[in-house]
Amino acid sequence: MRFEPSEDQRDFASALEGLLSGADTVKVARAWADGDHDAGRKLWARLAEQGVTVLATEASPVEVCIAFEALGRHAVPGPWVESAAYLPIALGREVEGIATVAAPLHVPLALDADVADAVYIGTALVTEIGPMHASVDRTRRLFEVGSADVAWDAAFDAAVLAVSAQLLGAGERVLADSVAYVKQRKQFGREIGSYQASKHALADFRIALDFARPLVYAAALGEISPCAAKVAAGDAAYLASRTGLQVHGAIGYTAELDLSLWLTKIRALVSAWGTPAVHRERLLEGLL
Repeated sequence: MRFEPSEDQRDFASALEGLLSGADTVKVARAWADGDHDAGRKLWARLAEQGVTVLATEASPVEVCIAFEALGRHAVPGPWVESAAYLPIALGREVEGIATVAAPLHVPLALDADVADAVYIGTALVTEIGPMHASVDRTRRLFEVGSADVAWDAAFDAAVLAVSAQLLGAGERVLADSVAYVKQRKQFGREIGSYQASKHALADFRIALDFARPLVYAAALGEISPCAAKVAAGDAAYLASRTGLQVHGAIGYTAELDLSLWLTKIRALVSAWGTPAVHRERLLEGLL
Protein backbone atom coordinates (compact mmCIF):
# COMPACT_ATOMS: atom_id res chain seq x y z
CA MET A 1 0.00 0.00 0.00
CA ARG A 2 1.21 3.48 -0.85
CA PHE A 3 -0.30 6.30 1.18
CA GLU A 4 0.12 9.97 0.29
CA PRO A 5 -1.57 12.66 2.40
CA SER A 6 -3.81 15.09 0.59
CA GLU A 7 -2.96 18.75 0.28
CA ASP A 8 -5.43 19.59 3.06
CA GLN A 9 -3.85 16.99 5.32
CA ARG A 10 -0.37 18.35 4.63
CA ASP A 11 -1.59 21.86 5.39
CA PHE A 12 -3.13 20.64 8.65
CA ALA A 13 0.11 18.90 9.63
CA SER A 14 2.10 22.03 8.80
CA ALA A 15 -0.22 24.24 10.85
CA LEU A 16 0.05 21.93 13.86
CA GLU A 17 3.82 21.77 13.53
CA GLY A 18 4.03 25.55 13.43
CA LEU A 19 1.83 25.93 16.50
CA LEU A 20 3.69 23.33 18.56
CA SER A 21 7.17 24.40 17.47
CA GLY A 22 6.49 27.86 18.87
CA ALA A 23 4.78 26.70 22.07
CA ASP A 24 7.88 25.63 24.06
CA THR A 25 6.29 22.26 24.75
CA VAL A 26 9.31 21.09 26.76
CA LYS A 27 8.64 23.85 29.30
CA VAL A 28 4.93 23.02 29.24
CA ALA A 29 5.62 19.32 29.86
CA ARG A 30 8.04 20.00 32.71
CA ALA A 31 5.56 22.36 34.37
CA TRP A 32 2.77 19.78 33.95
CA ALA A 33 4.95 17.14 35.61
CA ASP A 34 5.51 19.50 38.55
CA GLY A 35 1.77 20.05 38.98
CA ASP A 36 1.55 23.44 37.26
CA HIS A 37 -1.12 22.99 34.57
CA ASP A 38 -1.72 26.59 33.50
CA ALA A 39 0.53 26.50 30.42
CA GLY A 40 -0.77 23.05 29.51
CA ARG A 41 -4.38 24.22 29.68
CA LYS A 42 -3.60 27.22 27.49
CA LEU A 43 -1.91 24.96 24.93
CA TRP A 44 -4.89 22.60 25.12
CA ALA A 45 -7.21 25.50 24.27
CA ARG A 46 -5.06 26.53 21.30
CA LEU A 47 -5.01 22.98 19.94
CA ALA A 48 -8.77 22.71 20.45
CA GLU A 49 -9.18 25.87 18.39
CA GLN A 50 -7.07 24.16 15.73
CA GLY A 51 -9.66 21.37 15.68
CA VAL A 52 -7.71 18.55 17.33
CA THR A 53 -10.49 17.69 19.78
CA VAL A 54 -13.13 17.22 17.07
CA LEU A 55 -11.12 15.13 14.62
CA ALA A 56 -12.47 11.79 15.85
CA THR A 57 -16.06 12.81 15.06
CA GLU A 58 -15.65 15.30 12.22
CA ALA A 59 -12.62 14.03 10.28
CA SER A 60 -11.06 10.72 9.33
CA PRO A 61 -8.69 8.51 11.36
CA VAL A 62 -5.90 9.75 9.09
CA GLU A 63 -6.25 13.29 10.44
CA VAL A 64 -6.34 11.83 13.95
CA CYS A 65 -3.02 10.09 13.29
CA ILE A 66 -1.48 13.25 11.85
CA ALA A 67 -2.48 15.16 14.98
CA PHE A 68 -1.31 12.53 17.44
CA GLU A 69 1.98 12.06 15.66
CA ALA A 70 2.57 15.80 16.17
CA LEU A 71 1.53 15.54 19.84
CA GLY A 72 4.02 12.72 20.34
CA ARG A 73 6.79 14.52 18.47
CA HIS A 74 6.42 17.51 20.78
CA ALA A 75 5.72 15.59 24.03
CA VAL A 76 2.48 17.47 24.63
CA PRO A 77 1.13 16.46 28.06
CA GLY A 78 -2.46 15.73 29.01
CA PRO A 79 -5.16 13.09 28.41
CA TRP A 80 -5.34 13.65 24.67
CA VAL A 81 -6.02 10.04 23.73
CA GLU A 82 -8.87 9.95 26.20
CA SER A 83 -10.41 13.32 25.26
CA ALA A 84 -9.82 13.40 21.52
CA ALA A 85 -9.83 9.73 20.46
CA TYR A 86 -11.69 7.42 22.84
CA LEU A 87 -14.46 9.50 24.41
CA PRO A 88 -15.77 11.25 21.27
CA ILE A 89 -16.46 7.86 19.69
CA ALA A 90 -17.64 6.18 22.89
CA LEU A 91 -20.04 9.04 23.70
CA GLY A 92 -20.89 9.86 20.09
CA ARG A 93 -20.09 13.55 20.50
CA GLU A 94 -17.31 16.06 21.00
CA VAL A 95 -15.98 16.29 24.55
CA GLU A 96 -16.00 19.75 26.09
CA GLY A 97 -12.90 20.82 28.00
CA ILE A 98 -10.44 18.24 29.29
CA ALA A 99 -11.81 14.76 29.97
CA THR A 100 -10.26 11.45 30.86
CA VAL A 101 -11.34 7.84 31.13
CA ALA A 102 -10.52 4.45 32.56
CA ALA A 103 -11.45 1.42 30.47
CA PRO A 104 -10.72 -1.71 32.54
CA LEU A 105 -9.38 -4.38 32.04
CA HIS A 106 -6.64 -2.91 29.89
CA VAL A 107 -6.83 0.73 31.07
CA PRO A 108 -7.51 0.39 34.81
CA LEU A 109 -6.39 3.92 35.77
CA ALA A 110 -7.53 7.33 34.50
CA LEU A 111 -4.80 9.65 33.24
CA ASP A 112 -4.71 13.15 34.77
CA ALA A 113 -8.04 12.72 36.53
CA ASP A 114 -7.08 15.51 38.94
CA VAL A 115 -6.85 17.96 36.01
CA ALA A 116 -9.84 16.78 33.97
CA ASP A 117 -13.16 18.59 33.87
CA ALA A 118 -14.93 15.23 33.50
CA VAL A 119 -13.84 11.68 34.38
CA TYR A 120 -15.42 8.51 32.99
CA ILE A 121 -15.25 4.75 33.34
CA GLY A 122 -16.14 3.75 29.84
CA THR A 123 -19.15 6.00 29.20
CA ALA A 124 -20.20 6.32 32.85
CA LEU A 125 -19.42 9.63 34.52
CA VAL A 126 -17.38 9.44 37.73
CA THR A 127 -17.83 11.93 40.56
CA GLU A 128 -14.96 10.90 42.84
CA ILE A 129 -11.38 9.87 42.15
CA GLY A 130 -9.15 7.66 44.25
CA PRO A 131 -5.44 7.45 44.98
CA MET A 132 -2.79 8.49 42.47
CA HIS A 133 -0.24 6.08 40.97
CA ALA A 134 3.08 7.36 39.64
CA SER A 135 4.22 6.63 36.10
CA VAL A 136 7.73 6.34 34.70
CA ASP A 137 6.66 9.38 32.67
CA ARG A 138 6.31 12.18 35.21
CA THR A 139 3.81 14.00 32.99
CA ARG A 140 1.41 11.05 33.36
CA ARG A 141 -0.46 11.01 36.70
CA LEU A 142 -2.70 7.94 36.95
CA PHE A 143 -5.71 7.71 39.27
CA GLU A 144 -8.01 5.00 40.55
CA VAL A 145 -11.61 5.83 39.63
CA GLY A 146 -13.40 2.56 40.35
CA SER A 147 -13.95 -0.72 38.53
CA ALA A 148 -16.16 -1.79 35.66
CA ASP A 149 -16.23 -4.14 32.70
CA VAL A 150 -15.53 -1.98 29.61
CA ALA A 151 -15.69 -3.70 26.24
CA TRP A 152 -12.94 -3.49 23.63
CA ASP A 153 -14.88 -1.69 20.90
CA ALA A 154 -14.43 0.84 18.11
CA ALA A 155 -13.65 3.58 20.63
CA PHE A 156 -10.92 1.45 22.17
CA ASP A 157 -9.46 0.77 18.71
CA ALA A 158 -9.43 4.53 18.05
CA ALA A 159 -7.46 5.07 21.25
CA VAL A 160 -5.01 2.32 20.29
CA LEU A 161 -4.49 3.98 16.91
CA ALA A 162 -3.92 7.38 18.53
CA VAL A 163 -1.31 5.94 20.91
CA SER A 164 0.41 4.27 17.95
CA ALA A 165 0.69 7.62 16.19
CA GLN A 166 2.00 9.23 19.38
CA LEU A 167 4.68 6.56 19.62
CA LEU A 168 5.63 7.15 16.00
CA GLY A 169 6.01 10.88 16.60
CA ALA A 170 7.99 10.39 19.80
CA GLY A 171 10.33 7.96 18.04
CA GLU A 172 10.89 10.46 15.23
CA ARG A 173 11.82 13.15 17.78
CA VAL A 174 14.31 10.85 19.51
CA LEU A 175 15.88 10.09 16.12
CA ALA A 176 16.16 13.77 15.22
CA ASP A 177 17.71 14.67 18.58
CA SER A 178 20.10 11.71 18.43
CA VAL A 179 21.30 12.55 14.93
CA ALA A 180 21.87 16.17 15.97
CA TYR A 181 23.80 15.04 19.04
CA VAL A 182 26.16 12.62 17.28
CA LYS A 183 27.01 15.33 14.74
CA GLN A 184 28.32 17.70 17.40
CA ARG A 185 29.61 15.38 20.18
CA LYS A 186 33.30 14.56 19.72
CA GLN A 187 35.50 11.76 21.04
CA PHE A 188 39.13 11.27 20.11
CA GLY A 189 38.90 14.34 17.90
CA ARG A 190 36.04 13.02 15.75
CA GLU A 191 32.24 13.42 15.82
CA ILE A 192 30.83 10.22 17.25
CA GLY A 193 28.40 10.12 14.34
CA SER A 194 31.33 9.38 12.05
CA TYR A 195 31.86 5.96 13.67
CA GLN A 196 30.23 2.98 12.01
CA ALA A 197 28.68 1.73 15.26
CA SER A 198 26.69 4.96 15.65
CA LYS A 199 25.70 5.01 11.99
CA HIS A 200 24.44 1.43 12.03
CA ALA A 201 22.49 1.88 15.28
CA LEU A 202 20.75 5.01 14.03
CA ALA A 203 20.07 3.42 10.66
CA ASP A 204 18.41 0.46 12.37
CA PHE A 205 15.87 2.55 14.15
CA ARG A 206 15.35 4.78 11.12
CA ILE A 207 14.34 1.61 9.27
CA ALA A 208 12.13 0.46 12.17
CA LEU A 209 10.23 3.76 12.15
CA ASP A 210 9.90 3.66 8.37
CA PHE A 211 8.39 0.17 8.58
CA ALA A 212 6.02 1.17 11.40
CA ARG A 213 4.64 4.24 9.64
CA PRO A 214 2.80 2.37 6.84
CA LEU A 215 1.16 0.11 9.42
CA VAL A 216 -0.10 3.07 11.45
CA TYR A 217 -1.65 4.71 8.41
CA ALA A 218 -2.92 1.41 7.03
CA ALA A 219 -4.76 0.96 10.32
CA ALA A 220 -6.11 4.52 9.95
CA LEU A 221 -7.45 3.56 6.51
CA GLY A 222 -9.04 0.41 7.91
CA GLU A 223 -6.74 -1.95 6.01
CA ILE A 224 -5.30 -3.67 9.09
CA SER A 225 -5.97 -3.94 12.80
CA PRO A 226 -4.86 -1.08 15.08
CA CYS A 227 -3.23 -3.79 17.17
CA ALA A 228 -0.66 -4.32 14.40
CA ALA A 229 0.04 -0.59 14.31
CA LYS A 230 0.50 -0.47 18.10
CA VAL A 231 2.93 -3.40 18.10
CA ALA A 232 5.02 -2.01 15.24
CA ALA A 233 5.04 1.59 16.49
CA GLY A 234 5.77 0.47 20.05
CA ASP A 235 8.68 -1.73 19.00
CA ALA A 236 10.13 0.98 16.75
CA ALA A 237 9.78 3.74 19.35
CA TYR A 238 11.24 1.55 22.09
CA LEU A 239 14.22 0.74 19.86
CA ALA A 240 14.57 4.47 19.24
CA SER A 241 14.59 5.21 22.96
CA ARG A 242 17.21 2.55 23.70
CA THR A 243 19.45 3.64 20.84
CA GLY A 244 18.96 7.31 21.63
CA LEU A 245 19.99 6.66 25.22
CA GLN A 246 23.01 4.68 24.06
CA VAL A 247 24.37 7.32 21.67
CA HIS A 248 23.90 10.09 24.24
CA GLY A 249 25.97 8.18 26.79
CA ALA A 250 25.84 9.09 30.47
CA ILE A 251 24.09 12.42 29.86
CA GLY A 252 21.17 10.49 28.42
CA TYR A 253 20.32 9.20 31.91
CA THR A 254 19.82 12.68 33.35
CA ALA A 255 16.36 14.15 33.86
CA GLU A 256 17.77 17.58 32.99
CA LEU A 257 18.29 16.53 29.37
CA ASP A 258 15.17 17.25 27.32
CA LEU A 259 15.52 13.84 25.68
CA SER A 260 14.34 12.29 28.97
CA LEU A 261 10.81 13.56 28.28
CA TRP A 262 10.57 11.38 25.20
CA LEU A 263 12.43 8.39 26.62
CA THR A 264 10.07 8.11 29.59
CA LYS A 265 6.98 8.87 27.49
CA ILE A 266 7.81 6.09 25.06
CA ARG A 267 8.32 3.65 27.91
CA ALA A 268 4.90 4.54 29.31
CA LEU A 269 3.05 4.55 25.99
CA VAL A 270 4.38 1.13 24.95
CA SER A 271 2.08 -0.41 27.57
CA ALA A 272 -0.72 2.17 27.43
CA TRP A 273 -4.09 1.04 26.04
CA GLY A 274 -2.99 -2.57 25.99
CA THR A 275 0.42 -4.13 26.45
CA PRO A 276 2.39 -5.50 23.47
CA ALA A 277 1.50 -9.02 24.63
CA VAL A 278 -2.22 -8.20 24.62
CA HIS A 279 -2.09 -6.77 21.11
CA ARG A 280 -0.06 -9.69 19.79
CA GLU A 281 -2.59 -12.08 21.32
CA ARG A 282 -5.49 -10.29 19.61
CA LEU A 283 -3.64 -10.38 16.30
CA LEU A 284 -3.06 -14.10 16.71
CA GLU A 285 -6.73 -14.67 17.53
CA GLY A 286 -7.64 -12.79 14.35
CA LEU A 287 -5.35 -14.98 12.27
CA LEU A 288 -6.70 -18.19 13.78
